[in-house]
Amino acid sequence: MNNVRWLDEVKFNEQGLVPAIAQHHQTGRVLMVAWMNREALALTAEKNQAVYFSRSRNKLWHKGEESGHFQTVHEIRLDCDADVIVLQIEQHGGIACHTGRESCFYRKLTPQGWEIVDAQIKDPSQIYAAEKSSNPHTIAMNASNAQSEQVEVLSYLGQMMTERKTSDPDSSYVAKLYHKGLNKILEKIGEEGVETILAAKEFQLVANEDNKNDLIYEVADLWFHTIVMLGHFDLDPQLVLNELARRQGLSGLVEKANRSH
Repeated sequence: MNNVRWLDEVKFNEQGLVPAIAQHHQTGRVLMVAWMNREALALTAEKNQAVYFSRSRNKLWHKGEESGHFQTVHEIRLDCDADVIVLQIEQHGGIACHTGRESCFYRKLTPQGWEIVDAQIKDPSQIYAAEKSSNPHTIAMNASNAQSEQVEVLSYLGQMMTERKTSDPDSSYVAKLYHKGLNKILEKIGEEGVETILAAKEFQLVANEDNKNDLIYEVADLWFHTIVMLGHFDLDPQLVLNELARRQGLSGLVEKANRSH
């Protein structure tokens, strides 16, 4: 969005923040609540991916930057007092909470107190990468774990593309792309390719945090739309990872990781 006057209508608090509620765009379930400053809200609208502001770290926080569980934003709404944002989102990986659950609201009040009613989908220790170590054995283990995570993300995206191809075009962004056909998908890949080039040029000129994040977002958009294109031909994105692994002599490790899922 080039016109940012709409941002002036949002009533940010004294700290320049506004609460943002992330809600599943199909089920309506509230998945999490976070904070946004003006820049985070502008980036969310521009990128169609949720970007929040971390008060503890005092910095922008692109949801999924560590876990890989990004949020595609389908709709942004502002309440009647203009001081609360609601995001209609698609939660990649099915996990919004840092505890490894679908929603941060996994506890229900009962006569016995707060009861956990949502199962943990994945152990957080498997979601967030450990700190790098100079120990060669640890590096090898981290590399293997990273490959497993790549397989998991690609597997999820591949399954999602298969589902979206037969979905109602109004149900999701990807379903709408498939409904419009291959030319539209290729057009988006071209757009994202150009935006990636421009972002790389900007980062080369000024290597600051904002330009780095912008480059990462654009590459993610480019990769995502190429996976949509593969889905058009019923090609599993894992095939691309296998080819990259073959070129680097890592195919055996990737195949092993793939068998474990």
